[in-house]
Amino acid sequence: MRLVKRLYGQVANIKVTADKMRYRPIVGLEIHAQICSRSKMFSSAAFDEGMHVNSSVELFDMATPGTLPVLNSNCVFKGVQAGILLNCEIPRRCRFERKHYFYADMPAGYQITQQRHPIAHSGYFDYFVHSPDEVNHFSWYRRRTHITRIQLEIDSGKTVHDLANSRSLIDLNRAGVGLLEIVTEPELSSALEALCFVEQLRIMLAVNGICDGQMHRGQLRVDANISLSTEGSPVLGVRTEVKNLNSLKAVYSAINYEISRQYEILKRGGEVLNETRTVDDKGLTVPMREKEIETDYRFMPEPNLPAV
Repeated sequence: MRLVKRLYGQVANIKVTADKMRYRPIVGLEIHAQICSRSKMFSSAAFDEGMHVNSSVELFDMATPGTLPVLNSNCVFKGVQAGILLNCEIPRRCRFERKHYFYADMPAGYQITQQRHPIAHSGYFDYFVHSPDEVNHFSWYRRRTHITRIQLEIDSGKTVHDLANSRSLIDLNRAGVGLLEIVTEPELSSALEALCFVEQLRIMLAVNGICDGQMHRGQLRVDANISLSTEGSPVLGVRTEVKNLNSLKAVYSAINYEISRQYEILKRGGEVLNETRTVDDKGLTVPMREKEIETDYRFMPEPNLPAV
């Protein structure tokens, strides 16, 4: 509650409340939770944030031709455990797929994930929202947010920008680390609800040994999809995605700012772009790349892994 009170006071000057708007904010979240495990999902390499650069990389992690993935059963167990805790349906079978895209920190040119056959789906999470009617007065209400799916996937490496020498370096220690991607339905209605959802989900995952949840160490990262719809209309507005929110403060302030930014655009008769944004040092969202054309990731079954 103290955290909510402090954040509410810090960003109240940019908040646009729903009752003053002709538009209804709609927020969906994608939570990337690093699985507590002694080794990576498909190799025996260990991982710890304090390791020296590129000191824990197996041949499979660097996409050496001829190497094959060996599934870490602990990651599967943690995925099922998370699905049960989030009241999901656990299918009799799930399977892995390749999601193709090209970044320097993804050496194989694809990510192993579970887009169409996830380990869990159709769940929900009940949590409490601390609603600040005034800065010094809090009311509480219970909220249920539905979970679209939970999927197992591997993390990418890390790109380190060396500005002094005008170059970018790649650290593959994180490549292949197991993640749980928890995707919600687009039904959150404010930054406050998103904050309380992430905060209480993080605690639940940590208490049950699924994810340590230390956001400042990158163990739990949030992508937020935000749009404004005309009040009373079932049609969703144009969606903007804000990526890589790595603190509760960033989740709260970025969503609030993005709601305010989109409202100002619509109020002036402008058009919100379908784009990907990130948060700068001032807590404001800035464009990363436009997404006006839907990316085709060429999903295909992972041929080197059978159904689980």
